[in-house]
Amino acid sequence: MEKLSVVIITKNEERNIERCLKSIMPVADEIIVVDSLSTDKTEEICKNFNVKFISQKWLGYSNQKNFANSLTTNNYILSIDADECLSEELIQSIQNEKNNNFTAQAYDFNRVTFFCGNPVRHCGWNNDYRVRLWEKDAAQWVGDIHELLKFSNETPVKRLSGDMLHYSFHSVEQHIEQINTFSSLSAKAKFDKGKKSSILAIIFQPMWRFIRMFFFQRGFLDGFTGFVVCRNSAYAVYLKYCKLYMLQKQKK
Repeated sequence: MEKLSVVIITKNEERNIERCLKSIMPVADEIIVVDSLSTDKTEEICKNFNVKFISQKWLGYSNQKNFANSLTTNNYILSIDADECLSEELIQSIQNEKNNNFTAQAYDFNRVTFFCGNPVRHCGWNNDYRVRLWEKDAAQWVGDIHELLKFSNETPVKRLSGDMLHYSFHSVEQHIEQINTFSSLSAKAKFDKGKKSSILAIIFQPMWRFIRMFFFQRGFLDGFTGFVVCRNSAYAVYLKYCKLYMLQKQKK
Protein backbone atom coordinates (compact mmCIF):
# COMPACT_ATOMS: atom_id res chain seq x y z
CA MET A 1 0.00 0.00 0.00
CA GLU A 2 1.35 3.44 -1.00
CA LYS A 3 2.06 5.73 1.96
CA LEU A 4 0.81 9.32 2.30
CA SER A 5 2.43 12.40 3.81
CA VAL A 6 0.14 15.15 5.10
CA VAL A 7 1.47 18.72 5.19
CA ILE A 8 0.08 21.60 7.29
CA ILE A 9 1.40 25.13 7.73
CA THR A 10 0.33 26.95 10.90
CA LYS A 11 0.46 30.25 12.77
CA ASN A 12 -1.50 30.58 16.03
CA GLU A 13 -3.99 27.84 15.16
CA GLU A 14 -4.81 26.53 18.64
CA ARG A 15 -8.51 26.91 17.86
CA ASN A 16 -8.41 24.69 14.76
CA ILE A 17 -5.41 22.38 14.70
CA GLU A 18 -6.73 19.57 16.90
CA ARG A 19 -9.84 19.11 14.73
CA CYS A 20 -7.65 19.04 11.64
CA LEU A 21 -5.18 16.51 13.05
CA LYS A 22 -7.91 14.16 14.29
CA SER A 23 -9.48 14.09 10.83
CA ILE A 24 -6.28 13.17 8.98
CA MET A 25 -5.04 10.49 11.38
CA PRO A 26 -6.90 7.65 9.58
CA VAL A 27 -5.08 8.33 6.26
CA ALA A 28 -1.75 9.90 7.27
CA ASP A 29 1.44 7.85 7.45
CA GLU A 30 3.46 11.00 8.10
CA ILE A 31 2.36 14.45 9.28
CA ILE A 32 4.57 17.50 8.72
CA VAL A 33 3.59 20.70 10.54
CA VAL A 34 5.60 23.78 9.60
CA ASP A 35 4.80 26.55 12.05
CA SER A 36 5.68 30.21 11.54
CA LEU A 37 6.57 31.00 15.16
CA SER A 38 3.18 30.68 16.86
CA THR A 39 2.76 32.35 20.24
CA ASP A 40 -0.28 30.33 21.34
CA LYS A 41 -0.71 26.61 22.15
CA THR A 42 -0.37 25.35 18.57
CA GLU A 43 2.93 23.55 19.22
CA GLU A 44 1.72 22.07 22.50
CA ILE A 45 -1.40 20.64 20.83
CA CYS A 46 0.57 19.26 17.88
CA LYS A 47 2.96 17.43 20.16
CA ASN A 48 0.03 15.44 21.54
CA PHE A 49 -0.11 13.81 18.10
CA ASN A 50 2.48 11.89 16.12
CA VAL A 51 3.69 14.81 14.00
CA LYS A 52 7.01 16.28 12.89
CA PHE A 53 6.81 19.87 14.13
CA ILE A 54 9.20 22.37 12.53
CA SER A 55 9.44 26.07 13.37
CA GLN A 56 10.16 28.23 10.34
CA LYS A 57 9.98 31.99 9.92
CA TRP A 58 7.28 32.95 7.40
CA LEU A 59 8.51 32.64 3.81
CA GLY A 60 5.27 33.50 2.00
CA TYR A 61 2.39 31.17 1.22
CA SER A 62 3.91 29.23 -1.67
CA ASN A 63 7.46 29.12 -0.34
CA GLN A 64 6.29 28.00 3.11
CA LYS A 65 4.25 25.16 1.61
CA ASN A 66 7.02 24.13 -0.76
CA PHE A 67 9.46 24.07 2.15
CA ALA A 68 7.08 21.83 4.08
CA ASN A 69 6.65 19.55 1.06
CA SER A 70 10.42 19.17 0.79
CA LEU A 71 10.47 17.60 4.26
CA THR A 72 8.16 14.72 3.35
CA THR A 73 9.46 11.19 2.80
CA ASN A 74 6.56 9.60 0.88
CA ASN A 75 5.66 9.79 -2.81
CA TYR A 76 2.22 11.32 -2.31
CA ILE A 77 1.27 14.50 -0.43
CA LEU A 78 -2.01 15.71 1.00
CA SER A 79 -1.96 19.46 1.70
CA ILE A 80 -4.47 20.72 4.24
CA ASP A 81 -4.82 24.00 6.12
CA ALA A 82 -5.19 24.06 9.90
CA ASP A 83 -8.76 25.38 9.65
CA GLU A 84 -9.79 22.49 7.37
CA CYS A 85 -10.68 18.88 8.06
CA LEU A 86 -11.76 15.80 6.11
CA SER A 87 -15.30 14.46 6.02
CA GLU A 88 -15.84 10.76 6.70
CA GLU A 89 -16.69 10.18 3.05
CA LEU A 90 -13.48 11.88 1.89
CA ILE A 91 -11.43 9.88 4.40
CA GLN A 92 -12.83 6.69 2.90
CA SER A 93 -12.15 7.88 -0.67
CA ILE A 94 -8.52 8.64 0.16
CA GLN A 95 -8.11 5.33 1.96
CA ASN A 96 -9.45 3.47 -1.06
CA GLU A 97 -6.86 5.17 -3.29
CA LYS A 98 -4.09 4.30 -0.86
CA ASN A 99 -5.19 0.67 -0.85
CA ASN A 100 -4.96 0.71 -4.66
CA ASN A 101 -1.49 2.35 -4.56
CA PHE A 102 -2.99 5.56 -6.02
CA THR A 103 -4.38 5.31 -9.54
CA ALA A 104 -3.68 8.94 -10.56
CA GLN A 105 -0.99 11.58 -10.19
CA ALA A 106 -3.40 14.21 -8.85
CA TYR A 107 -6.77 14.31 -7.11
CA ASP A 108 -9.31 17.02 -6.39
CA PHE A 109 -12.37 17.16 -4.13
CA ASN A 110 -14.98 19.66 -3.09
CA ARG A 111 -14.41 22.14 -0.27
CA VAL A 112 -17.35 23.35 1.82
CA THR A 113 -16.64 26.65 3.58
CA PHE A 114 -18.26 27.58 6.89
CA PHE A 115 -18.80 31.22 7.90
CA CYS A 116 -19.47 31.81 11.61
CA GLY A 117 -20.45 28.16 11.91
CA ASN A 118 -22.83 28.10 8.92
CA PRO A 119 -22.04 26.32 5.62
CA VAL A 120 -22.04 28.64 2.61
CA ARG A 121 -23.71 26.75 -0.26
CA HIS A 122 -23.88 29.61 -2.77
CA CYS A 123 -22.24 33.07 -3.23
CA GLY A 124 -19.75 31.52 -5.65
CA TRP A 125 -18.25 29.58 -2.74
CA ASN A 126 -19.92 26.34 -3.85
CA ASN A 127 -18.42 23.74 -6.20
CA ASP A 128 -15.03 24.73 -4.82
CA TYR A 129 -12.95 21.84 -6.13
CA ARG A 130 -9.29 21.93 -5.15
CA VAL A 131 -6.30 19.76 -6.05
CA ARG A 132 -4.81 18.93 -2.67
CA LEU A 133 -3.55 15.39 -3.15
CA TRP A 134 -0.83 14.69 -5.70
CA GLU A 135 2.38 12.85 -6.50
CA LYS A 136 5.18 14.75 -4.81
CA ASP A 137 7.47 15.35 -7.78
CA ALA A 138 4.66 16.35 -10.16
CA ALA A 139 3.92 19.87 -8.85
CA GLN A 140 4.87 22.78 -6.62
CA TRP A 141 3.04 25.77 -5.20
CA VAL A 142 3.22 29.13 -7.02
CA GLY A 143 1.74 32.58 -6.30
CA ASP A 144 2.04 35.02 -3.42
CA ILE A 145 -1.57 35.55 -2.30
CA HIS A 146 -3.83 32.83 -3.68
CA GLU A 147 -1.29 30.05 -4.14
CA LEU A 148 -1.93 27.36 -6.75
CA LEU A 149 -0.34 24.04 -7.60
CA LYS A 150 1.61 24.17 -10.84
CA PHE A 151 2.27 20.81 -12.49
CA SER A 152 5.42 20.19 -14.50
CA ASN A 153 3.39 18.41 -17.20
CA GLU A 154 -0.26 18.29 -18.20
CA THR A 155 -1.69 16.02 -15.53
CA PRO A 156 -5.16 14.42 -15.52
CA VAL A 157 -6.95 15.01 -12.22
CA LYS A 158 -9.12 12.34 -10.61
CA ARG A 159 -12.10 13.54 -8.56
CA LEU A 160 -12.76 12.02 -5.15
CA SER A 161 -16.12 11.87 -3.43
CA GLY A 162 -16.53 13.57 -0.06
CA ASP A 163 -15.83 17.08 1.17
CA MET A 164 -13.04 19.01 2.79
CA LEU A 165 -14.68 21.14 5.48
CA HIS A 166 -13.25 24.64 5.75
CA TYR A 167 -14.01 26.49 9.01
CA SER A 168 -12.79 29.77 7.64
CA PHE A 169 -14.11 32.56 9.85
CA HIS A 170 -15.41 32.37 13.40
CA SER A 171 -16.56 35.99 13.46
CA VAL A 172 -17.24 38.95 11.19
CA GLU A 173 -14.29 40.73 12.82
CA GLN A 174 -11.93 37.95 11.78
CA HIS A 175 -13.20 38.17 8.20
CA ILE A 176 -12.68 41.95 8.12
CA GLU A 177 -9.14 41.58 9.47
CA GLN A 178 -8.27 39.15 6.68
CA ILE A 179 -9.92 41.37 4.08
CA ASN A 180 -7.77 44.29 5.22
CA THR A 181 -4.59 42.22 4.97
CA PHE A 182 -5.39 40.56 1.65
CA SER A 183 -6.64 43.75 0.00
CA SER A 184 -3.29 45.39 0.75
CA LEU A 185 -1.39 42.45 -0.76
CA SER A 186 -3.67 42.35 -3.79
CA ALA A 187 -3.42 46.09 -4.41
CA LYS A 188 0.38 45.95 -4.21
CA ALA A 189 0.48 42.98 -6.61
CA LYS A 190 -1.71 44.83 -9.12
CA PHE A 191 0.37 47.98 -8.75
CA ASP A 192 3.58 46.04 -9.41
CA LYS A 193 2.01 44.66 -12.61
CA GLY A 194 1.06 48.15 -13.80
CA LYS A 195 -2.69 47.75 -13.19
CA LYS A 196 -4.72 50.94 -12.68
CA SER A 197 -7.58 52.02 -10.43
CA SER A 198 -9.98 54.94 -10.78
CA ILE A 199 -12.86 56.65 -8.99
CA LEU A 200 -15.30 54.79 -11.25
CA ALA A 201 -13.67 51.46 -10.40
CA ILE A 202 -13.84 52.27 -6.68
CA ILE A 203 -17.57 52.98 -7.03
CA PHE A 204 -18.78 50.35 -9.47
CA GLN A 205 -16.50 47.32 -9.00
CA PRO A 206 -17.76 46.68 -5.42
CA MET A 207 -21.36 47.15 -6.56
CA TRP A 208 -20.92 44.61 -9.33
CA ARG A 209 -19.24 42.14 -6.95
CA PHE A 210 -22.24 42.27 -4.58
CA ILE A 211 -24.80 41.99 -7.38
CA ARG A 212 -22.98 39.06 -8.97
CA MET A 213 -22.58 37.12 -5.74
CA PHE A 214 -25.92 37.88 -4.10
CA PHE A 215 -28.19 37.59 -7.14
CA PHE A 216 -26.46 35.75 -10.02
CA GLN A 217 -24.62 33.31 -7.73
CA ARG A 218 -27.71 33.06 -5.51
CA GLY A 219 -26.13 34.20 -2.27
CA PHE A 220 -29.60 35.18 -1.09
CA LEU A 221 -30.36 31.46 -0.66
CA ASP A 222 -27.84 31.41 2.20
CA GLY A 223 -29.96 33.93 4.10
CA PHE A 224 -28.29 36.38 6.44
CA THR A 225 -24.98 34.52 6.22
CA GLY A 226 -25.08 34.89 2.46
CA PHE A 227 -25.78 38.61 2.72
CA VAL A 228 -22.83 39.16 5.07
CA VAL A 229 -20.47 37.14 2.86
CA CYS A 230 -21.51 39.08 -0.26
CA ARG A 231 -21.36 42.43 1.52
CA ASN A 232 -17.92 41.73 2.95
CA SER A 233 -16.65 40.53 -0.43
CA ALA A 234 -17.83 43.78 -2.00
CA TYR A 235 -16.02 45.68 0.76
CA ALA A 236 -12.84 43.72 -0.06
CA VAL A 237 -13.07 44.89 -3.68
CA TYR A 238 -13.66 48.47 -2.51
CA LEU A 239 -10.55 48.38 -0.31
CA LYS A 240 -8.41 46.81 -3.03
CA TYR A 241 -9.23 49.51 -5.59
CA CYS A 242 -8.92 52.29 -2.98
CA LYS A 243 -5.49 51.09 -1.93
CA LEU A 244 -4.38 50.69 -5.54
CA TYR A 245 -5.57 54.25 -6.25
CA MET A 246 -3.59 55.55 -3.28
CA LEU A 247 -0.46 53.74 -4.48
CA GLN A 248 -0.86 55.48 -7.84
CA LYS A 249 -1.24 58.86 -6.15
CA GLN A 250 1.84 58.28 -4.00
CA LYS A 251 3.90 57.40 -7.06
CA LYS A 252 2.92 60.68 -8.71
